[in-house]
Amino acid sequence: MDKKILIVDDEQAIADLVELYLANEGYQILKYYNGNDALACIEKEDLSMAILDVMLPGVDGYQLLRKIREHHFYPVIMLTAKSQDTDKILGLTIGADDYITKPFNPLELVARVKTQFRRYERYNHAETMGTQPPEDHCIDIRGLSIDKDSHKCSLNGNPLSLTPREFSILWYLCQNRGRVISSEELFEHVWGEKFLDSNNTVMSHIGRIREKMNDSGRRPKYIKTVWGVGYQIE
Repeated sequence: MDKKILIVDDEQAIADLVELYLANEGYQILKYYNGNDALACIEKEDLSMAILDVMLPGVDGYQLLRKIREHHFYPVIMLTAKSQDTDKILGLTIGADDYITKPFNPLELVARVKTQFRRYERYNHAETMGTQPPEDHCIDIRGLSIDKDSHKCSLNGNPLSLTPREFSILWYLCQNRGRVISSEELFEHVWGEKFLDSNNTVMSHIGRIREKMNDSGRRPKYIKTVWGVGYQIE
């Protein structure tokens, strides 16, 4: 594998851990503990991806991201202890492809790296061939992988045992990632029947899906409740 990944984190233990897991996957790793050295690397190396901490001595992660986006389109994942929505929005606005907060599961990071490479290669190939990218039949979101054709779903490599209804709900939410889906829309799409205001079927199914994903209802990582509106996967 000839993919070259830049890792920048001032916490040496974290940078070393990320290097270990990604090197085991066959990636070439360039690792730095400060922004200044990383900036020099960005200017001279032919990189395939960058994983950047935000808070760095010298040049910070956002500055590195801006520098990368001046000339390059390879995937960039922000790796940081910051968890405020404003920090995430800033990173995504100036060109980040994904955002993961510490502490994190290294296997989840590996899954996200692979997802970003698949997405980048698929769209880059479509652009080169002068065609539109094909409709997604397999979706990966932060370690959650769902395949429409095989009806298989996994989380960080661990299979999820979903009923056909649960699978259809999760697929529809993933397919509409970023959009808030009302209970009415979910019910009428999945069940094919008219929704009644007193119907709690969707809510109970969402609860069971979250339970199987070990996803907290109070602080969900995947399926978020937008009170009075519906559900969303960001």
